[in-house]
Amino acid sequence: MTTPRPQPKPDSRKYQDLISDIEKGVIKIPKFQREFVWPIEKTAALLDSIVKGYPIGTFILWKTNQRMADVKEVGSISLPPTPDDRQVEYVLDGQQRMTSLFAAYRGARIPRSGSKKITDFAEIYVNLDPTLPDDAQIVVHELPEKAGRCVSLKDVLALNRNVEKRLVAELGLGDDDLDVADKFKQAFATYDFSLVTLTREDIDSAIEVFTRINTGGSVLTLFEIMVAKTYDEERKFDMQVEWNKVQTDLEEVGYDGVSPSTVMQLLALVLAGEAKRSTILGLDKIKVIETWPKAVGAIKSAIDHFRTAYRIPVSALLPYDSLIVPFAYWFFVKRYEPAGRDHLLMRKFFWRSSLGYRYSSAVESKLAADKRAIDDIISGGEGTWDIPVHITGAEGLIGINFATGNSLCKAILCLLAFEQPRNFHNDGTVLLDNSYLKIASSKNFHHFFPKDHLRTNGVGNENSVVNITLIGADLNKRQINAKPPKVYIPKFEASNRTISGSLATHLIDRHGMGIDEDDYGAFLSARAAKLWTKIDELVHPVFQSEE
Repeated sequence: MTTPRPQPKPDSRKYQDLISDIEKGVIKIPKFQREFVWPIEKTAALLDSIVKGYPIGTFILWKTNQRMADVKEVGSISLPPTPDDRQVEYVLDGQQRMTSLFAAYRGARIPRSGSKKITDFAEIYVNLDPTLPDDAQIVVHELPEKAGRCVSLKDVLALNRNVEKRLVAELGLGDDDLDVADKFKQAFATYDFSLVTLTREDIDSAIEVFTRINTGGSVLTLFEIMVAKTYDEERKFDMQVEWNKVQTDLEEVGYDGVSPSTVMQLLALVLAGEAKRSTILGLDKIKVIETWPKAVGAIKSAIDHFRTAYRIPVSALLPYDSLIVPFAYWFFVKRYEPAGRDHLLMRKFFWRSSLGYRYSSAVESKLAADKRAIDDIISGGEGTWDIPVHITGAEGLIGINFATGNSLCKAILCLLAFEQPRNFHNDGTVLLDNSYLKIASSKNFHHFFPKDHLRTNGVGNENSVVNITLIGADLNKRQINAKPPKVYIPKFEASNRTISGSLATHLIDRHGMGIDEDDYGAFLSARAAKLWTKIDELVHPVFQSEE
């Protein structure tokens, strides 16, 4: 039976008290909240509701001694840390409203994400015109044509004798106008903001509440939850900041876009032996912080291994992000690259997983099985995997339609990248770039027999993965276009005397593969045979004792 927990406490506070608590560092916005997105007109409408005495909804706060990563500034205004002797109150619901109240009160200038535009919240005004109809908006973000009786919200909130004298001098306001302004100031000052405060100390309860009240809004990812749960001011650990550093390092080597779930799953495998979501959420905070540097180092080593041993230059070619996890586990335990028999076994695992759609479902359980298999290899065994490859031979390759989101197609691309392809026209190295490899029509992907040429001649299966080559973006778009290889290969042959060698890096022979005969069927059969030979070597490795 579930034990009853402390009930949330209803409360109310005045505008000045809310602002004071924010400025003291008592009220905080957790970092897992979405960024402030309200436009200034929505903030003005909120303030208009307040001055008219309308309800604006309840703020839900979590009062705790724990510390989470929080928002450090609102626009150009820095927010102080929470005093050590005070509990912090995290806003679980009402972040947009709370930030609006603070931005308007302080006149914050807030840049908008993805834009150079800066919204100046000092440009919110209160219309003092007593002849306004009842349904007219009193608090506005744009001055009307007759703006003589419009006063900035900041002046209304700060109204005193000095402000009154300035308004009289600058705007020519009379005593009646100042009386209206004072009435509005009192409306803001006396408004009771409704709050509900949770006092449970455990962060899991706070996250559960946030998740329940945001069913129609943002949903926390596993990583965002772990960022909140592992934040530690004393140890200066912020998982989001640490992962950003990792991403910067990975971007420099062409592996941008790797999911943070990889490090979560690796930590769970290392600390608990499995990678279930519930297991990750239950990991001990201190152990996670202590293990983080070694786990991150293992992920970087796994990626370096892919780049060097398997010659996968960029992350866009990697069949699954999840492949990083078992290889990172190897490096976490062993710290050095697999060699000899171990290299063959791990390579076999990589290619069978890629060609067999291993991580298309039940990823968590398969990662746990991967750990057990790698432990077996480390102990001298041959692994405990049984991963079928869903291709029976060369003919099976021909029927596979090329798509960059297909792990099997990506595995074929990895095979092609391993050969370190060279350009047809000058034997230069093909530079592969993530930005060119995200969709099937990207610049590095070239149909050796162009699709338009095949369609014009009524030849089908033009998008077979066997027809794909990796070449330079400029060569693909500017020099080949829809020309058939019987036209462009002889042309390039005149400037590239080693074109046979260049073609060989694409697993293509200059002669005997239907190029000069414009025979697409012959080309597919011959190239598929070459690809299958490579695949067979990788998924059925020959160990020294078997030779």
